[in-house]
Amino acid sequence: MKVVLLSGGVGGARFARGLVEAVDAADVTIVGNVGDDLDVLGMSVSPDLDSILYALAGLNDEERGWGRAGETWQALGTVSALGGEDWFRLGDRDLGLHLVRTQALRSGEPLSAVTSRIARALGVEPTVLPATDDRLRTWLETPAGSFPFQEWFVARSHRDEVDGLRFEGDARPAPGVLGALEAADAILIAPSNPYVSIWPILAVAGIRAALEARRVPAVAVSPLVGGRAVKGPADRMLARMAGGTTPEHVAGCYTGLIDALVVDESDPSGPSAVRRVVTTTLMTDLAAARRLAETALGAAA
Repeated sequence: MKVVLLSGGVGGARFARGLVEAVDAADVTIVGNVGDDLDVLGMSVSPDLDSILYALAGLNDEERGWGRAGETWQALGTVSALGGEDWFRLGDRDLGLHLVRTQALRSGEPLSAVTSRIARALGVEPTVLPATDDRLRTWLETPAGSFPFQEWFVARSHRDEVDGLRFEGDARPAPGVLGALEAADAILIAPSNPYVSIWPILAVAGIRAALEARRVPAVAVSPLVGGRAVKGPADRMLARMAGGTTPEHVAGCYTGLIDALVVDESDPSGPSAVRRVVTTTLMTDLAAARRLAETALGAAA
C-alpha cells in the first residue's frame, strides 16, 4: 500500500513515526512543509523537514518536542555573548545538518536532493520530500502588522491573533511529489496546524489540484483534542478565522480535499460534510502514534 503523507513539524513528525510502524516504510512518501524555512546566521534552516527527519531517525527530543535529543547550546551561548542573532534556538548537534544543507544549496543542489541525501545518511527509510525546491514563505496578517512565520511564531511567541495568511513565492512541486500523489493508494494529512503547516503545501501549484483530482481516498487527522490544540496556536487560529474549534471547523480547512476526518473521542459530535472517524488521537508514545496511523489508514481503505 503506497501512502503519501502531507506533514508539518512536531505533530506531523510523531504521526510519521507511527505511520512507518504501521506500513512498509519503503511505501511511504512524506511531503513536508517548507513555508517555515528561514535563514539564521547565514544558514538555511528547514524546521519542519528537520523535525520529520529527526523523528524518523530516532534522534528527536521527545520532551521538548523539537530539535535533537541530548542537545547542548555552547555555540548559541557564544553567539549571544557576541551580540549575534540568538532568538532562533539552534543547538550544537543541530548545527551540523544546517551547515551541510547550506553548503549544498549554495553549490546549486536543490532542497529535495540534499534532503534525500541527509535522510539516507541518517538511516531514514521513507521518502522525505519538501513540497517545493523553490522559495516559499508563510506570512501572517495580524492586528500588529504582517510578519514572516518564524518572527510571529518564535520571536513574538505567536501572541498576535491571526486575521489571514499569504504565501510568498511562485513555487512548483519538488520532483517526485506529483508522481507520488498519482501513484498513492491513500493520501493522509497529518495532525498538523491546517493553516501554517498544511496550507503552505497546498499553496504549491499543482498539489492542491492533485488532491482535488484524486482517485484514491484522502484522510486528515485533526490536530485538536477536545477542541484544543495539543501544542501551538491551531485552536486560536481556528476560533478566529473559521469561527470555532469543532471537527466541522477543521474539516472546513480541507473542503473538497478529503473524504474523512479522524477526530478525538473527546471532540463534540454533530453534522459533518465528510465522514468522521472517532478514536483516541493523543500520541503519548510510539504505540499510540501507530494506532492513530492504523486508524487513519483504515479510514482510507
